[in-house]
Amino acid sequence: MPKNSNHNYFLDREEAAEKLYDVIPRDFFDNREVVVVALSEGGVLIADSIAQKLGATMDILLIESIIAPNNPELTIAKVSETQEIVIHGALIEAFDISEEFVYSEAKRVYDDKVLSHLYKYRKGGTLQSVSGKAVLLVDECVETDFTAIVAIKSMIAMGAKNIYIATPIMDLFSYESLLQISDGIFCSHRIRDYISIEYYYENLERPEFSELERIMRSYE
Repeated sequence: MPKNSNHNYFLDREEAAEKLYDVIPRDFFDNREVVVVALSEGGVLIADSIAQKLGATMDILLIESIIAPNNPELTIAKVSETQEIVIHGALIEAFDISEEFVYSEAKRVYDDKVLSHLYKYRKGGTLQSVSGKAVLLVDECVETDFTAIVAIKSMIAMGAKNIYIATPIMDLFSYESLLQISDGIFCSHRIRDYISIEYYYENLERPEFSELERIMRSYE
């Protein structure tokens, strides 16, 4: 679908980060130890901006999709670097996909993709400690609640005290769902009839790894 300039809420991720920060109360994270956690490569750019403004540290949680057999467009589960898995029960039932297949694929995806990304981003190191801290999960958009749910599970497993979500764009159904399982959500735009992320950003070029690497090293 062609873009309609009336729906380009943001010029780019930099502008999105500025507007997202505007909806976070200035004193909300005062007196809290905060870790900002990006949920995607594009999310790193926004998370970095937010972390700098909050005076917080930042990291990325590595998450990969598990795809349905014979349908490369259909995500049926997500697996994170902490080996937390979230399965779309309705989809695997509708397409008669066994849980055994999902868990087998989750292990393969973890071994083949997640571990390689661990070396790419952290030289094999683990996510910085979030135990007893407030975590702010940041992404460039939330189209479904899939990624955010596995991220929340991962943060709980790592002992986070509070878990918040911040994103410039969020599907309204996902907002209502995630509000029930997080400590709060900061969002610039909640979209009732969500289309796709490209519809809401004028410029959404994939970030260069050299830029992501520079950002990640700045928090070491």
